Amino acid sequence: MFRIVLFEPEIPPNTGNVIRLCANTGAELHLVKPLGFDLDRRSVRRAGLDYRWMAAVQVHADFTACRRAIAEAAGPQPPGWYAIETGGCRRYDEVRYAAGDVLLFGSERRGLPAPLLEELGPDALLSIPMREGNRSLNLSNAVTIVTYEAWRQSGFAI
Repeated sequence: MFRIVLFEPEIPPNTGNVIRLCANTGAELHLVKPLGFDLDRRSVRRAGLDYRWMAAVQVHADFTACRRAIAEAAGPQPPGWYAIETGGCRRYDEVRYAAGDVLLFGSERRGLPAPLLEELGPDALLSIPMREGNRSLNLSNAVTIVTYEAWRQSGFAI
């Protein structure tokens, strides 16, 4: 299935919604520290993150550790990496996704840092169309849109 990476997420309910999305689509979730919340049992339940047991969730110390873990799990066939960010070069629906691909989303306030985007290259930078002059979509809504498109392309394979 697909891998979703949240880079330094800050708002617990957004991450909770993405955990629920992963539980329902079979996607893996990778969280890159620092997180704007605790993942202990009490905090998880209070923040609406209590679906964590239903989804594959991994927490990584930093982006390098996350990339390394995903590369090791992928084996000889490296996955495609796609960063979904305002100002992306291509629309998210113009990509042919493959099982195992990585969908990368930045933190709610800061997005993804420029060096990370440069590391991935311009072809990996995708955007979701929006009306001009509006604020970007809520993180969990953006993750849902792109994940369902990738999953649709795979015939909703489980």
